[in-house]
This record gives sequence, structure tokens and C-alpha cells, in this order.
Amino acid sequence: MVCLGRFVVLAVFVWFTHAKTLARPLQARWNSQELPWAAKSQMPENMHQWWPQQVTQTTKAASTQECEVADQDRITCGAPDITHPQCEVINCCFDGRRCYYGKAVTVQCTRDGQFVVVVARDATQPNLDLDSISLIQGHDSTCKPVGSTTAFAIYQFPVTACGSMFTEETDFVVYENSMTSSYEVGIGPRGSITRDSHFELLLQCKYSATAVEALVVEVNTVPPPAPVAVPGPLRVELRLANGQCYHKGCVEEVEAYSSYYNEVDYPVVKVLKDPVYAEVHILGRTDSNLVLVLEHCWATSSSSPLSLPKWDLLIDGCPYRDDRFMTNLIPVDGSPDLEFPTHYSRFMVKMFTFVDDDTLSPLNDRVFLHCSTNVCHSTSTYSCQKHCKRQRRDVAAVESVDGEGTVVSSGELILIQPYPLEV
Repeated sequence: MVCLGRFVVLAVFVWFTHAKTLARPLQARWNSQELPWAAKSQMPENMHQWWPQQVTQTTKAASTQECEVADQDRITCGAPDITHPQCEVINCCFDGRRCYYGKAVTVQCTRDGQFVVVVARDATQPNLDLDSISLIQGHDSTCKPVGSTTAFAIYQFPVTACGSMFTEETDFVVYENSMTSSYEVGIGPRGSITRDSHFELLLQCKYSATAVEALVVEVNTVPPPAPVAVPGPLRVELRLANGQCYHKGCVEEVEAYSSYYNEVDYPVVKVLKDPVYAEVHILGRTDSNLVLVLEHCWATSSSSPLSLPKWDLLIDGCPYRDDRFMTNLIPVDGSPDLEFPTHYSRFMVKMFTFVDDDTLSPLNDRVFLHCSTNVCHSTSTYSCQKHCKRQRRDVAAVESVDGEGTVVSSGELILIQPYPLEV
């Protein structure tokens, strides 16, 4: 795991609010009999009794989407008898019976000087690896998670610990800390990529004689690039599919190729690890004995297939084995919509972004796909079928009809952070 540079910095605001004492202090509840802890999870032993107490009129309730947490993953937030308004005040979710943490990053400041940070696995797209999260300057046991499940990581530490910075403002003292997550980088011979989301979180607690305030700051670092479309050569076309499953029993890999992006749809917007369905097909041929052969497919960060960095997707028609998320070759079966199935080749790749080979920090969020192709003539003695379990495909048996391979390119894919993270 590599923890250099920034990839996606998540933006979250918790508005400043002044604290008022409620009828009774909100107490932390960590009951092992109530919480469905995973086998590898750790349950906190000593949660402090004072929870953040904030006024109701200026806080922002968790959204419906954030509150869609599976019953077995819900972690209690606040006291057993907490009311719905009190639950919303501390940025948690309420289902009529209990208050619980939502699928977000929840930051709370306690009256006895504690940061409480609850990070949801689903707070980013794609999901965070909770084991990769850490406080930037905190390395002792106090700064480790006090509890964790498969869906949440819970931190609690004094505002003066774990490298927190202290400043004074008018009528306030401010404690500030930062949290980050690492990301895994795949290193290839001609470029490096990552498919992991990454965030950096700035945490603040403000204290005065009568107030407690919490702030989480997020800055989106993904500017939208200018739209660019790169059409393929006339004889062979590479296009991206966009069909969706809308009914029960639908097979995503089949339904994806029911429709395709048009030129006006580019650049196509994706999120890390989103599936990208690609199709290469022959144009203008009616010979049923012709078989399209994908020799080599790769990705670059610019529209030129010769540019660097590059990342291999298919080599000799087979998935690049040094990619942990190997490209998936999708069989093309005969259907009424495909008169010549052998004229088509399809594959799926998980969306990624390129990173700098030296600093391992993300370069940009533009990706183009390219494939070099040949046309094989199927005979009674050779079927043109690829055998990816073999070390090398029998290239001598492939007869190129036109004597020379063709390189075809896709339109532009761009990477974004699709949803602002809100608390």
C-alpha cells in the first residue's frame, strides 16, 4: 500500500453550531450484545460518557441515502432514550426506534475534549478500504481505531493528541487534525495505475465557554476536462456500451451491449472500479468465416495510442496477468441482433487512473482505450479460437486478410467523484 500524494479529496461541511445543554448528557453505547461485530472487528473498551451537544436549528440532517444502512451494520449513536431531533443534531440517522451512524464521515466533538470520528466504508465511490485509514501524524495506540466492523471504523482520541494543532481565535480555541487513506498502485513496464479511492479529511473542534463546534472540510480536486472524441478507423470500430439492467434476472454482461454511447456522449464519465464495457467489431464485411482477433489492447492518458504512460489490458488476445483486476473477456453469442457474431470481440475493464512512476501520485483523470486487431479466416483445420491458458497463442495460424493489423481507439473516459460527501 502506498500513501503518497492525493487522489480524491472528499468535501464535507458540518456547519458551525453553538452547543446547548440537553435535558441529560448523551452517553456512548457500545454493547457487544447489540452490535453485530464481524469476526475480525474490535469493540471499544472505554468510550467517554460525554457526547457532542449541539443546538438543533443549524445542523443538517443526514440524507435518506446516507441512512440506508443494513440492520446488521448499524452502530448506535447517542443515548438509549435519544429523541429524533437530538439524533439529527449530532448528524446521525433515526429509524423510529434507535439513533445510528449513516454512510458518511461523522465528526463529533465531546465536551470533555475528545474527537469522535466514524468513517463509513460507503463514504466514497468506490468504497474505502477501512484498514487503510489513519491519522496523518498519529502513530501510537491512542490514535488507532477504538472499534471497527466491516462497514465502519470508529476513532476516539483527545483533541490534544495524535499530532493535533492548536490555535486561538476570538472567543474560541481550535484543535485541528487530519486523516488520510492509502491506495494501492499497480506498476507496469510502461506506466502505473490505481483503482482505489483515496481521501484526505481535515477535522476541527472549536471550544469556548459555552460552545462546542465541529467542522469537516473537503475540497474536490477533479476539474472537468474538455470533451474529446476519437473515432476509430473505418474498417474496425471500438465503441463503449452503456446498457443497464432494469429487471430481475437480467445479466449485466449481456444487457450492457444492448446500447452504446454516441459521439455526443463523450467524454464518458466513470468512477474508480466502475465496469467499462468495450466492443470491437468489423465494419462492412459479410463473410461469415471472418473472425476478428484482438492482438493487444491497452490504455493511455491521451488520445494517441503511442503515448506514455500506458497500461496493458490484453496481450496476445488474453488478459494482462499482472493486473490484479484482470480484464474480463466476454463471449459473443449468436443473437438476432448480430448477423455475424465472429465479427465482434468484447471485454470489460475496471476503471482506473494513471499515477506518476516516481511520486506515485495521480496524474490526471483521462483514459483512452486502444486495440490492435487482425482478421483471421476460419478454415476446417483452424477455428481462430484463442487459448489464454497457453503461454502463447498460435499466431502462425492466424491469417490476416489485409496483411496488416489495424489499431482502433475509443472515445475519452474521465474519472470523477460522483457524489459530494455530506454530513
